[in-house]
Amino acid sequence: MVDRAVSPADVAVTPKISSMRKLMQRKSTIAFLMTLPLILIIGILVVYPAFYAMHLATLNKAMTKFVGFGNFLFLFKRETFWMVVEQSCIFAISAVIFKALIGFFVAHFVHAIPAKGQRKWRGMLLVPWVIPPAMSTLAWFWLFDPSYSALNWLLERMGFEAIAWLGDYGWARFCVILVNIWYGAPFFMIMYLAALKSVPEQLYEAAEIDGANWWQRLWYVTLPMMRNIIAITVMFSLIVTFANFDIVRVLTAGGPIDKTHVFATWSFLLGIQGGDIPLGAAVSLFMLPILGVAAIFILRDVNKRGNES
Repeated sequence: MVDRAVSPADVAVTPKISSMRKLMQRKSTIAFLMTLPLILIIGILVVYPAFYAMHLATLNKAMTKFVGFGNFLFLFKRETFWMVVEQSCIFAISAVIFKALIGFFVAHFVHAIPAKGQRKWRGMLLVPWVIPPAMSTLAWFWLFDPSYSALNWLLERMGFEAIAWLGDYGWARFCVILVNIWYGAPFFMIMYLAALKSVPEQLYEAAEIDGANWWQRLWYVTLPMMRNIIAITVMFSLIVTFANFDIVRVLTAGGPIDKTHVFATWSFLLGIQGGDIPLGAAVSLFMLPILGVAAIFILRDVNKRGNES
């Protein structure tokens, strides 16, 4: 039996096959291939609309002429626009701060409960986050309703005057922020609870042996171990809160006198209800630099701590 001579082509193909096999065995390559369908879906549903919104923001109202930054310059001259910027920042920052604080303390409360009872408490505390925001906001709207408000009924029975919850812009801002806190705090709670469970008990035992009290254990053990989770959760919640639409839309629709509008609701008012889609797109795009700056600072701090550790 005569052996077949090895050709130069076979010698060239063999290294290619082995290198391809090694490439397919790498975990990063397998992970990329498994997430490729999701990346494509995100590209179609998120990236393309984002670039299309940028294109729309450079057109005139009839969408027939390129105006460049004309829509943005027009917005900068409107007092209502700067009021919306101020309200959006107050709404997002205050809501995220209170959600983070409430979620942090509630997570510690649940973490201290014995393991058998934690499942029940986690389920109950997650209910506000699980219910669709529009549906739960309708219940809050009934509580704040000027004619049938359950809160005003309680206040009157206690001898206080009724409050125009949604009629006064100060109280309306308070109501919008309160509902957002009620809806978003469980998300912080479940994220912080997962972070607390990942903190080694040996660290607490060592701190207790060194004579640290509960505050020192919280400050020197718990917070350093949770800082990355806190930063990422705050960044994610800040993005979602800035883009919030349904709570403001259902409760106040931006009123009274546009005092509770945020970027999403005012963009909807101008673009969909007002018929000026390019101007509405310009309003929505103004969130990008604000959120971009916040994300850069937060992620830079996370990467810095990661490199130090």
